Amino acid sequence: MPARTATARWEGGLQQGKGTMRLGSGAFEGQYSFSSRFEEGTGTNPEELIGAAHAGCFSMALSGGLERAGHAPTAVETSARVHLEKGESGFRIARIELDCIADVPGIDEAAFREQAESAKTNCPVSQALTGVDIQLNAKLAR
Repeated sequence: MPARTATARWEGGLQQGKGTMRLGSGAFEGQYSFSSRFEEGTGTNPEELIGAAHAGCFSMALSGGLERAGHAPTAVETSARVHLEKGESGFRIARIELDCIADVPGIDEAAFREQAESAKTNCPVSQALTGVDIQLNAKLAR
């Protein structure tokens, strides 16, 4: 398996500085700043990128699990809310909320729930984030 890469460059001090993050594939390059991370400023931030990675990984893992169980999904859509919180020792990602809606013909609620929980536990990004409280709200599209 290939190793995936990304780079970041930060110029200046923490609050007045600015930076750029780039994916090694060239598919994304975005600016970030203190304001885009800790306030509502323009640009991206590391937590937003973690959220995108987690939503994408979970969606693929759930799709694969459903397919292996004989229930190929028509669509799986996931959003992730990444909560950055300040604690006594600094900032940390305390919680990620995954909200998923899946269109899966012919599956019952219990079987779907089992596959969703398995994907939450076993997708590689969830495994990398084991120190974070990951909450899942998965629903079947009706």
